[in-house]
Amino acid sequence: MKILVIGGTVFLGRAIVDEALRRGHEVTVFNRGQSGPALAGVETVRGDREDDGALAALVEGRSWDGVVDTCGFEPLTVAKSVRALAGRAGAYAFVSSFHAYADWPALGVDESMPRHACAVDASPGDVPYNALKAGCERVVEEGFPGGVLIVNPGIIVGPGENVGRLPWWLETIARGGRVLAPGSPHRSLQLVDARDIAAFLLDRLADGGVGRYLTTGVRGNTTMGELLAACVEATGSDAELVWADEQFLQDQGVSPWTELPLWAPDIPEFAGTWTASSAKALAAGMRCRPIAETVADTWQALRNGGCPAPKYLQGETPVGLDKDKHDTVLTAWDARGLTHAVDARG
Repeated sequence: MKILVIGGTVFLGRAIVDEALRRGHEVTVFNRGQSGPALAGVETVRGDREDDGALAALVEGRSWDGVVDTCGFEPLTVAKSVRALAGRAGAYAFVSSFHAYADWPALGVDESMPRHACAVDASPGDVPYNALKAGCERVVEEGFPGGVLIVNPGIIVGPGENVGRLPWWLETIARGGRVLAPGSPHRSLQLVDARDIAAFLLDRLADGGVGRYLTTGVRGNTTMGELLAACVEATGSDAELVWADEQFLQDQGVSPWTELPLWAPDIPEFAGTWTASSAKALAAGMRCRPIAETVADTWQALRNGGCPAPKYLQGETPVGLDKDKHDTVLTAWDARGLTHAVDARG
């Protein structure tokens, strides 16, 4: 196939390009050149998708079997690429997010559940940030005359992760010593490797598939304990995991999800974080590799310089617990344990 990737240099976008090249597809990437270097084996067209002139230059004399939009965040911006590519591509695959669903993460979601209300002409500030993805989806669904494929990834991990959730754990554990771990090691997670999403998306394009798919891992495909143990194994570290009570961590001002990545406390607001249904994608052929393989490959990529350097960010929020704060909280947890021991002895 001839494939256009909007973006294509960072994490999932890069995984899609790499997989497309591995399969022998002809790939064009369109981006500003700010997030990564030009890629070998692809046609690179530089430009800003908000610039009508750049989009006109992109499509002049070109057409594709499919376009993969990996970096659409605002409806009005996505609308520009949809208009420019109408009639130039057989299908438009838009990479969205679980965040498009109004009930997540409080509830587990599937493809039938309601999305956020967001008009196709909404701008940042008109609606909550998460709702913008839903607006982008509607732009593609309403405005592209060919086939439309929408994938809604869950929590993505793997080599090249730029948010830094798994890389932060790997780097922290690699340093060794005692490492705070949140809550119970038996808490189920539901993670997916970017490379598995890339393979599934390209399979669907090759098959002419359209529609909507939640692309996440199998429910309970790992636990927090198994994930962190895999980090210990991959790094060869002597780290000791110290499992601290969730309420204690919150009382100490530790922020769930960001300061201790992937920690979704056992509270109503996070109840559906790890219970989304991937049944439709799995039935359509999505395959998910073992999480231990993902962890090992991510560590290897980090050692080879294949992941962005810290500090990691989720939006504008730093990802990962500051070492000084980590050590302060760990000391407080130890003191709590000593106090309980003294109380028990009377």
